[in-house]
Amino acid sequence: MIKRLHHVGIAVNNLDESVALYEQILGVKPHSIEDIPTQRVKAAFFKVGSEVEVELIQPTVSDSGVARFLKNRGQGIHHICFEVDDIDGELKAMAKKGVELIDRQGRTEPAGKVGFLHPKSTRGVLIEFIQFET
Repeated sequence: MIKRLHHVGIAVNNLDESVALYEQILGVKPHSIEDIPTQRVKAAFFKVGSEVEVELIQPTVSDSGVARFLKNRGQGIHHICFEVDDIDGELKAMAKKGVELIDRQGRTEPAGKVGFLHPKSTRGVLIEFIQFET
């Protein structure tokens, strides 16, 4: 079951400049800045209210998915992420509905298990699911 919108991911060319801009816009500093080697990005996370985050992502290599996104589309919203109870169950349910998947099973990341739906099946929107260990 989808529980809530967890975060919106924004692809940026320069993380330091973007962090400074979003600090001004949101009035808060990021609660975390980290390298995510499996995604080949560096990310800054801002809490917005008590529920939702903004994730700024900068590629760390020139051939990553985020780097290709920036080259083709420029800076902007890269993905939206929904928190789920059972990531593998949700991915399986999406596949049964005919949604094209990037991940057939959740993969372990520092923040939890994640899985992506292909934007070809979601009207051009990259959708991420995340499940936190309880």
